Amino acid sequence: MPKPSPLSAAVRPFKALFDSDAFAGILLIAVAVAAIAVANSPWAENYTNFFHAELAWTPIAKLNTLHLWINDALMAVFFFVVGLEVKREVLAGDLADERSRRLPILAAAAGMATPALIYLSVAGGEPELVRGWAIPAATDIAFAMGVIGLLATRVPPALRLCLLTIAIVDDIGSIAIIALFYSSGIKMAWLLAALLVAGVMIALNRYGKQRAWPLVLCAVVMWYCILHSGIHATIAGVVAALIIPMRSRDGHSMLENMEHALVGWNSRFVVPLFGFANAGVPLTKLGLSALLDPLPLAVGAGLVIGKQVGIFGSIFAAEKIGFAPRPNGTSWLQVWGMSVLCGIGFTVSLFIGALAFPKSPLLVQEAKLGVLAGSLISALLGYCVLRFAPAQQHKTA
Repeated sequence: MPKPSPLSAAVRPFKALFDSDAFAGILLIAVAVAAIAVANSPWAENYTNFFHAELAWTPIAKLNTLHLWINDALMAVFFFVVGLEVKREVLAGDLADERSRRLPILAAAAGMATPALIYLSVAGGEPELVRGWAIPAATDIAFAMGVIGLLATRVPPALRLCLLTIAIVDDIGSIAIIALFYSSGIKMAWLLAALLVAGVMIALNRYGKQRAWPLVLCAVVMWYCILHSGIHATIAGVVAALIIPMRSRDGHSMLENMEHALVGWNSRFVVPLFGFANAGVPLTKLGLSALLDPLPLAVGAGLVIGKQVGIFGSIFAAEKIGFAPRPNGTSWLQVWGMSVLCGIGFTVSLFIGALAFPKSPLLVQEAKLGVLAGSLISALLGYCVLRFAPAQQHKTA
């Protein structure tokens, strides 16, 4: 066997990191730090203008800034990949078995409701802030799994799977929240056109040759219709993903092929670009004292306290009453560490924050501050708990 060259030996650790779960989390951390650094540097005005200045030309008048293209168009790809993942898990994954999905569904529901209640208890006294109740309800899969990846074998496989499944169910809830609570001024003609396109996609699955390109073309048309309907355009990504067939008539999985083709682009391009465009908070203008303002405090408390209380409390109660056991081979301290990591909101929390206060740039910035602070604390605390938690073999039937 030939001896590897010094160059390939030097590159191998970086390639292993690039292919690992940890890479996505590290990349998002780097992107967030870079965005904050630029937003508080002499290039802050250039950063703002680059994303928010009106474009000289755009093929879609409604998307007249780069920021809108990222949040309304590119993020539709993000939610398309999420939708593919959700459908695969429901049909053939860990959500397919009723007994296996009991615990993550319960934990995810409690992990969304409790942060929302804590948010409202802190900021609910100010009517203009009520719309932000869903900001701390989300969990960032890439970020949380990235931290898990850094811990390697210190996290039992069952706990890693539990976190992933909770985050997937969490995504389903976040998608429903965006569709139901952050849509306004519904235009029925555009909505009916989108439904018609969805019907065409279903017909192509049933009666056509089940090729990918006609479905992708229809998905783009449906996105355009939903963009103008008053429902947030990213919902088109989810709807299109749910229509993609799991198994085509030739035995291949179109859904898995699309997911595998897009998941790398999603985690290494779409999400980081969204993070860089949205995570820049001008601390010199707000000041760190703004963390104690009602909005950032409510968001941060919801992520740091609400997530772990809701998720850990529901798992503890589920085992004690016999509803569902905790993940096999885990200690309660490890379950707590996993619950804390679910407080990393980042991508979807930043996204909902922008939707909650579209007419108030100051409130959007304060929401970002709360998301970044809460996510950072959750990441560091969750990492430390899992890093030093002793393993405990806990076997269940």
